[in-house]
This record gives sequence, structure tokens and C-alpha cells, in this order.
Amino acid sequence: MLQRSSGPGRMVVLAILPTMLTVGVASCSLFLRFSPGSYPAARRAPTADVLHGVTVPDPYRWLEDERSSETQAWIKQQNRLTRRTFARFSRVRKTIARELEAVYGVESISNLHPKTDRFFFTKQEGLENHPKLFVREGDYRADRRLVIDPNTFSQDGTVAMDWWFASPDGSLVAYGKSSGGSEKSTLYIRDVETGQDLSDVIPFTQYCRVAWNRDATGFYYNRCPDPADVPVGEENFHMRVYFHRVGTEYTQDRYVWGKGRPIDEEPLPYASSDRMYLLLNFFRDPAENDLYFKRLDGTDPLQPVAEGLGAVTTGDVVDGQLFLRTNYKAPRYRICTTTVDRPAPEHWRDLVPQQEGVIDDFAVVDRKLVVHIIEDIQSRLVVYDFEGRFIEEVPLPAAGTITRYLSGTGTFSKMSGTLDDPALFFTFSSWVVPMQVYRYDLRTRKLRKLHQTDSPVDLSKYEARKIWCTSKDGTQVPMFVVADKNVTLDGTNPTLLYGYGGFNIGFYPEHRADIVPFLERGGVWVYVAIRGGGEFGKQWHDGGRRQNKQNCFDDFYAAAEKLIELGYTRPEKLACKGGSNGGLLVGAAVSQRPDLFQAALARVPLMDMLRFHVWGMGAQWVHEYGDPDHPDEFKWLYAYSPYHNVKDGVDYPATLIVTAESDNRVDTAHAFKMTARLQEATSGSRPILIRIKRKAGHGAGKPLRMKIENQSENWCFLMWQLGMLEW
Repeated sequence: MLQRSSGPGRMVVLAILPTMLTVGVASCSLFLRFSPGSYPAARRAPTADVLHGVTVPDPYRWLEDERSSETQAWIKQQNRLTRRTFARFSRVRKTIARELEAVYGVESISNLHPKTDRFFFTKQEGLENHPKLFVREGDYRADRRLVIDPNTFSQDGTVAMDWWFASPDGSLVAYGKSSGGSEKSTLYIRDVETGQDLSDVIPFTQYCRVAWNRDATGFYYNRCPDPADVPVGEENFHMRVYFHRVGTEYTQDRYVWGKGRPIDEEPLPYASSDRMYLLLNFFRDPAENDLYFKRLDGTDPLQPVAEGLGAVTTGDVVDGQLFLRTNYKAPRYRICTTTVDRPAPEHWRDLVPQQEGVIDDFAVVDRKLVVHIIEDIQSRLVVYDFEGRFIEEVPLPAAGTITRYLSGTGTFSKMSGTLDDPALFFTFSSWVVPMQVYRYDLRTRKLRKLHQTDSPVDLSKYEARKIWCTSKDGTQVPMFVVADKNVTLDGTNPTLLYGYGGFNIGFYPEHRADIVPFLERGGVWVYVAIRGGGEFGKQWHDGGRRQNKQNCFDDFYAAAEKLIELGYTRPEKLACKGGSNGGLLVGAAVSQRPDLFQAALARVPLMDMLRFHVWGMGAQWVHEYGDPDHPDEFKWLYAYSPYHNVKDGVDYPATLIVTAESDNRVDTAHAFKMTARLQEATSGSRPILIRIKRKAGHGAGKPLRMKIENQSENWCFLMWQLGMLEW
């Protein structure tokens, strides 16, 4: 049981930089009063652009040059301010860190991935920085053997294993290694028997997918070009697919596909369940991809399956039969079939028609289709034969989610198994149930729990309630409220509202160990499934992207107002949080509705929506947000771009912006410019702070020690502002 801190409030005075910050006590909590002079000086330049006839000031354009001496001096001063502010909470921060160590320090095991008679899985042990890759041989219950330990890659834990792909026979594992959270992977091959790496080394393999051939003598994979061979700023583009023969130099790899395609497409190769075919997805945006296939062995050309349909289609092949999951003519997806000699859409035949819920994924196991359906924002597993006949629904332990197994390339299938074995493996959790690993026998229909992640906290006292709110345009939007079962609806509860809403990505009821310290102190944690995500299919995504992006923000505000209406909280007790695209959500909330929130936490956020496309991977997101170079699209981007909508003289919420120097996705300029503008504009005494991390990136590969350190500071900030830090 984690104990709540207690004790009387007290008066202190804190000197930060040249200015004295007054510290008072309100509701038994420590408040530091900031003023404009509290912040490091930031030169306001007369920079402006004329875009489509509109003059757009950009006074902090100079902060885009992260390497300049002026920017570096500003970074050091901002980090110093943040460190000195948090130093006042060192005792509480250490307490929260110990609580996080307790919830993270439990044994946690991933889903099992069978490869012939070997079963691979990752395991987080204690407070080690990274999970290790293990194998069980002969039987899924056999003793485990270590294959790769990323904790040995570096002393400080900042070198991580980004992704891994075992060969069909389980003899080899191709894996990616990167440093400092950059995700700029280099591919290595580990011999599972000896535990040693082969001589093969392939650079420039960030966000890589690997499709092994049948006899494990080689694989297809995607890689970026050598940065020296492309224009500056295009290092993350121009992905190509190659075939690598094990034991040879990567410079000899056979080119397969990618030339002449749009430079921002990501080709993702994978092998069919029968190991006879290579399938290749080309994603041009989260709502559209092309799908091709060819025989796995041989040099025959790729054939189109789904090309230019304006839809998402993924597939598999067994014995010449194509199985396709597509939202072409079915916004919540359907499962179709055809044959490899007639792959075009006019030959597709429905096996599993569109459902009430979203067909999220499928896997071929024991020559059956196991279909994962998200219905009412919770999981169902339904089994069909290859003719589309219903066989059974797999009994899940409770209402919750078949959880993701994440790698550096995105999401593996949520279920695993093999073509001719009845064992189906999956992981399950919910907001108040930590992850569990299951094996279901598709022949005996027996469900067996293989592992349960424990919690040092009694989670039975908490519950998750699903509540609906009405957005500005009348759309009904769901949210999950996680709180003590006996929470009092008197408007006094410190509440954190979390959202994402973008890129067709759905967030579902999965256990989050990081929120335990907040819940244990009486906090109410809320996730709202705003539009832009994938929770309800294509229409939900389209309703929150491009010209409809404002719907995301309106959905978020409707959720906040509903929580206030129901008596959970009030604006002085309400904070918001989001990261990446969710950081854009928080930036919009701060600039559009400063009256609604006491505090805001934006992690690796997008804030300048008129220049996002000129930095890093931003050009890939034009499909999601719009193109600032297009006059009509400029208008809707300019209307909500957080950086451009900060107004002087407004009492903005307390804001902590978090970024990292190795972020390969969202440029630090977003965070730098927004921080400087908010510090300049705010008329209130609530703090505007930024934390710029070294040896860290967008989030992937972050060592556990750094994660705990960051999260404990984040909670200190939010709890401080919500009046939860008792002394």
C-alpha cells in the first residue's frame, strides 16, 4: 500500500535567477508565484512571413537553430529554472519516485511469439532499464534462456533495442539498436544458440520491418539512405526495401522496391503465415496504403492487391488464398478473401462483414481466422473458419483490452500463434487490471493464464466508469473516469484529463502503472476518446483530421465541462496532459481555453502548425493535418496553431512542456518557441516551464531510470498545481 503524505503547510521564499518568486500556501499546498521577470530573457525578433496574403509574426524563429550559441544559452537557463523550481519538491519527488519504482519493479512478461519449437518473449525484471529478450525451447512452459540483454548495451541505459524479429525456425533474431532515444537503428543478427552476434551490420534501419525467408538464409527489410546521399532534411525519407543474404555485406543487398515512390512513404515488408509470400504495405498516411505481394523466394516482381483505393488494407496468405482486412467500402473494416491469381478488388469476397464494432486486427492460427474486434471500446476475440463460418468467441477474463505488443516499428499483431498449432497467445489488461498473458487452445477450448503482472497497490478499490459527453456539434464522445469507487462528487477532486486524437490510433482500457501515485492521493484520471483516433473506425478518424481538427479540441473541452457538471472537479482542480499529437491537443487547450484548466503538461508536442512540415518527419504528417503551403489548408491550420494563437495579457494555465534533444519525430523548435511565447504573454503568476532532456528522444527506448525520474517530476508539477502536495 502506498501511503499518502501528510503534514502542515508552511511559508518559504525561493530565489530563482535574478527574480524572487513569492511562495504562499493555499489549500495546504505549496505555490510559487512567477512573474514575467522570473523567466530567462528571450530576444523577440521582428521576423514575419507573408503567407497567402497574411502577415504571420514569428518572433522566436531564431530558436529553431538548436545549435546556435544563443539558443544553447537559452536552453541552459530554462533547464536551470526548471531544476531550481523542482528542487523545492525534492522530498516529495523522491517519495513519488519510490512509489513508481514499486509499481514498475514488478515482474512483467510480454506475449509469447512461437517460432517452430521456440517461444520468444520479453521480460522486465525489477528496476532494470530495459526488458530482456528470452526464449523457451521445446515447450512454452520450459525454462527460459536469455537471448538479448539490452541492459548491457551501455552503462547509462541510453542504448536500447528498438525492435526484433525472430526467424521462422527461431535460430536467428534480427534486432535494431539505437542510442539516446534517437530510434536511428542499426540492424544486428543474434545467433540464438550461441548468444553471439553474427558479422552482419546494417545501418540506417530506423522503423525497420524484417521478413525472413523460409530457411532463415536471408530476409527482406526496409532502410533509409545514407544521409550523405540525400538533401539535408530528407534523412528519414526515401525508404527502400532490400533483400539481405545472411553473412554478406549490406552494400551487396538486392534492391527490391521503393524507387520512384513518394519520398515520405514507409514500405513495411512482412511474410505470410504459410511462409510462401512476401507482403508489402506502402503507407502514405494513416488512412491510406497500397498493398503488394510476391513469392517469398525468387526475384519475381511485386503484384498489386490494393492500389490507390484511398483505404487501409492489410493481408495474409495461406495456400494461395488471400485474406484481407480492409476499410475499403467498409469504414469499420471487413475481412475479405480472394486467390493469389485474382488479387484485384473486383474479385474480393466478404468472409467477415463489417460489424457494429471495429475489426481491429486478425491472425491466422490453427488454420482459422482469429478476429480482434473493438466493440463499445473493449475487446472481443471471434474465431471463423477460412470460409467465414463462425466457430466460437474466445472467453475473455473481463471487460478490457487485448493489449498491444510494441516494437520500434509500431504494433505487432495483438495475438500470436502458428498456422498448424492450436495455441493462441495474447495479453489482456484493463484500467484496473495489470497485464496478464494467456494461452487459448482452439481445439480443446481451454483458456490458461500463463502470467499475471502483480501490483504493490490494492487496485480493487478503484473502478473505471464510462461516461458520454456531448461535443460542440452534438457528437457523443466517450471517456473513462478512473477513480476510487467512493469518490465524492463535490467538485473538489484533483483531476487529470488525457487525450490523443490522431493518426487513426485508438487508445483502449489498458493498465497504466504510472497513474498509481496520482490515484493513491485521491486523484481522478480520465481518458477521453476524442475524434481523430481509431476507436470507431474511419469516420471517427476523419472527423478529427485535416479541416476537422478543431473537433478534437472541442471534444476535449466537452469532456472537461462534463466532469465539472457531474461534480468530479472544477477548473482550479483540473489539469490536462498529452504527448506528441496529444501535445498539440494540450497546446490548443492552453491557447483556446485557458479558463478551463489549472495546469497543462505537453510532452514532445507539435505547437507551430505553419512550419511543422519543414522539420524532421513533419512532411509525412501533411496528410493528417493539412499543408500550410496550400491557401485553404493554411487557413484551418493558422486558426488553431497553438504558437500563433497565444495572446498577450492572458492568465494562462501553469504549463510544463517537455522535449528531448534526440527527438527524431517532433522537432524541439515546437517546444522552444511555444515556451518563449507563453512566458512572454502570460499575465498570471502560474509557472511556464520547459524541460529539455539530453540523451532522450520521442519516448521509445527510454531507460526505466529516466522514465521514473521524468514521471516523478511531472507528477510533482501537476500535484503542486492541483493542491495535492501536503507538507
